[in-house]
Amino acid sequence: MPHKVSLSRLKLTDFRNYAALSLALDGRHVVLTGQNGAGKTNLMEAVSFLSPGRGLRRAAYGDVPRAGASGGFSVFATVDGMAGEVDIGTGTEGGDEGQSRRLRINGTPARTVDELLDHLRVLWLTPAMDGLFTGPSADRRRFLDRLVLSLDPEHGRRAADFEKAMRGRNRLLSEPRPDPAWLSALESQMAALGIAMAHARHELVGLLSGLVEAARDDGPFPSATLRLSGFLDAEWQRPAYEIEETYLALLREGRHRDAAAGRTLDGPHRADLLIRHREKDMEAERCSTGEQKALLVGLVLAHAGLVAGMTGHAPVLLLDEIAAHLDESRRAALFDRVDGLGGQAFMTGTDRAMFAALGERAQFLTVADGSIAP
Repeated sequence: MPHKVSLSRLKLTDFRNYAALSLALDGRHVVLTGQNGAGKTNLMEAVSFLSPGRGLRRAAYGDVPRAGASGGFSVFATVDGMAGEVDIGTGTEGGDEGQSRRLRINGTPARTVDELLDHLRVLWLTPAMDGLFTGPSADRRRFLDRLVLSLDPEHGRRAADFEKAMRGRNRLLSEPRPDPAWLSALESQMAALGIAMAHARHELVGLLSGLVEAARDDGPFPSATLRLSGFLDAEWQRPAYEIEETYLALLREGRHRDAAAGRTLDGPHRADLLIRHREKDMEAERCSTGEQKALLVGLVLAHAGLVAGMTGHAPVLLLDEIAAHLDESRRAALFDRVDGLGGQAFMTGTDRAMFAALGERAQFLTVADGSIAP
């Protein structure tokens, strides 16, 4: 069994509608119930800030502090983590102007927020993700990259460096006479980073597909067939250095075309994650809303199992409004799957009765107007 990673304490200051909150947790799953707008998702968002990035809402940091607060916000947690018990504090200060957040681990400033991945992995499923299959490809790339990041902590840095190099190349191409040496240097950097990014994505898709296949017909959720498309689709059986040379040649040959378009037209930033309902052999985007939700739940749970198996540590799961569109039997099966992963999950809903099948496996809390009570 993977080691259980769990939060035992959570403190918020000026976070969304919470002026101040101190919450003691006992390691079980956490069920947050209350009326819409009470602050359930806000608390989940606070936990999501224990991972790199801008949290489950992808909010600008300047939008997170409580209305009327004089400074920034803070999130503090005590975690039984991958390296033992650890105190994590993160947030912004008044002078940060919402541009960055700071991180302390056991009271010591961290160099980057990527250090959070040494202590826990946080995965989430929110109602905003329900349109994943029908929305733009950028949403699916972002979803896929978060899956990769939970297994490969360097993926986020590679993606950021690729974007930076690509922006530099686009700026150069907009000039009347771009420096060819500088262009070549940027393109070489893009080729190395871009192929590394794409390989990490392909590896994750392969691992996840294998896990989905192994669990086929085992549970109430449909299985998905996954495939990447849109970037060097026929090349991935070749050695990485050969694919890198192919991409580098594409960039060099495409300079005039990219200059005219005002953007780079070839690269991992153009890829798409294609998903099919395996049992129906149908594109996910053509499935019913309920089938799409079930597919997404199955994918997230399969990925959580992959993270637990490969790291030896179960991830913390954030499941916002997870039970709203599931019948009683499927809810019970979902809770058993979540519990079987071996980690701690935070779940929200308006009706406590929907979570009755969890029984004593969960700590039930009521949220109302920025306060929480048993």
